[in-house]
Amino acid sequence: MNNHSLLWFRRDIRLDDNPAFNHYLQAIETAPQTHNYAIFVATPEQWRKHNVAGIQIDLVQRHLQWLKQQLKHYQITLKIIEATNFHSQVAMLSEFCQQHHISQVFANGEPEINELARDQAAHQQLATHGCQMTVFEADVIVDKGSVLNKQGEMFKVFTPFKKAWLNQIKQYGLNPFPSYERSPTDSDNQEAPLEQQNADSCQAFNWNYPITDSSKWPLIDDVKQQVLPLFFRYKLAEYHNNRDIPGIKGTSGLSPYFAIGALSARQVCHQLLQQCPELLDNDKLPQFSWLNELIWRDFYRHLLFHYPNLCKHQNFNQKFDALPWPNDQQRFDAWCQGKTGYPIVDAAMRQLTTTGWMHNRLRMIVASFLTKHLLIDWRLGEKFFNQHLIDGDFAANNGGWQWSAGTGCDAQPYFRIFNPISQSEKFDPEGKFIRKYLPQLAKLPNKEIHFPHKYLAQVKQTDYWPAIVDHKSARLAALDFYKV
Repeated sequence: MNNHSLLWFRRDIRLDDNPAFNHYLQAIETAPQTHNYAIFVATPEQWRKHNVAGIQIDLVQRHLQWLKQQLKHYQITLKIIEATNFHSQVAMLSEFCQQHHISQVFANGEPEINELARDQAAHQQLATHGCQMTVFEADVIVDKGSVLNKQGEMFKVFTPFKKAWLNQIKQYGLNPFPSYERSPTDSDNQEAPLEQQNADSCQAFNWNYPITDSSKWPLIDDVKQQVLPLFFRYKLAEYHNNRDIPGIKGTSGLSPYFAIGALSARQVCHQLLQQCPELLDNDKLPQFSWLNELIWRDFYRHLLFHYPNLCKHQNFNQKFDALPWPNDQQRFDAWCQGKTGYPIVDAAMRQLTTTGWMHNRLRMIVASFLTKHLLIDWRLGEKFFNQHLIDGDFAANNGGWQWSAGTGCDAQPYFRIFNPISQSEKFDPEGKFIRKYLPQLAKLPNKEIHFPHKYLAQVKQTDYWPAIVDHKSARLAALDFYKV
């Protein structure tokens, strides 16, 4: 008779504040097993279809090796299996459960529509041989579906959502799952350093997926022990002043770890509120700016829960469905390559393509430029971002692009069009960021670097490309385009 349990990891590669992990541990303590298994099923074909960046897959791969070592301390063996897509993932999970006499699978849910369909198929498939699957919520701070307006519906404007979100925490608190105490094993003192384990083990993977090196991003242990404490201690109080300046490291750098589930947003929020409990009642405090970003993350994930068709790349605001995007291919290629002739846009795109990350202020600038200066469909930009971002997260990426394009929930109005020159002057006044990614402009005076074409013509420097559109003309064209 089947009486064994299995832990299924997806985008929740962590042990802290992991409800599926905690319930699994309780199950195997109640009914001890001969072998304790956890499973991760890679799906390269599905990743390609979802445009997952190779650098993010590399980060996942590195953290799976970390996870494998952590689970050994609990006498749990992590099995990493390669399928192709979600359909075969369910089939392989079912086969694994039958082979190992599994009667209970624990997992944490994912809000995207294909993932929800996969879980429904898994429930049905496992049930045919007497196996039950239990799915928990672990990707948000406040449970999806619990922050509603007086009509019992999802908010369509961020500010009232934020107020209700804060009231929800004040009323019910935040209760991350505690770290589960483990008993030390004999192997604890015999293992090689983790980075050496990673170097040895990662070579064994054969996922047939184009991987980009993520080693400049530390593993989660270093993030929790060094990066996060240093952010709280030195950067948090000035976050509201520095978060929009791409030339300095003023942000937390945690988004890649939230994206793959190596770090719990709820646990981090809990730490923040323990340090600054007054944030729940005073949004004027400087530290609230960072809490506000965590709330925006929840907002976009709650939207997916209530409006699953967002996963089909539909406009949230359907009145924009008829927009006849010109989608000029040459202009799109210039944007992708960082050759628009607007230094802040070009430097930002080169940061993305060379590092796998882009500063948040710059994401807004380049998204506005693509959709409103070049009149290119936001969905093309959304796809390009996801193909390159180490912190690619569908909810946040989709929400951000629709916000910039004016088609989304509580979006920037269509008539608000960022001026890339004034944005550059305001947020990179000395051109520090531009000089880093456009070295041919490194010697330009500060006042000339933001739109250098007249100056370059005077000094006869020709190694920077001309502007592909005129800002004033493009702005007027965008206003006419959106009015239609």
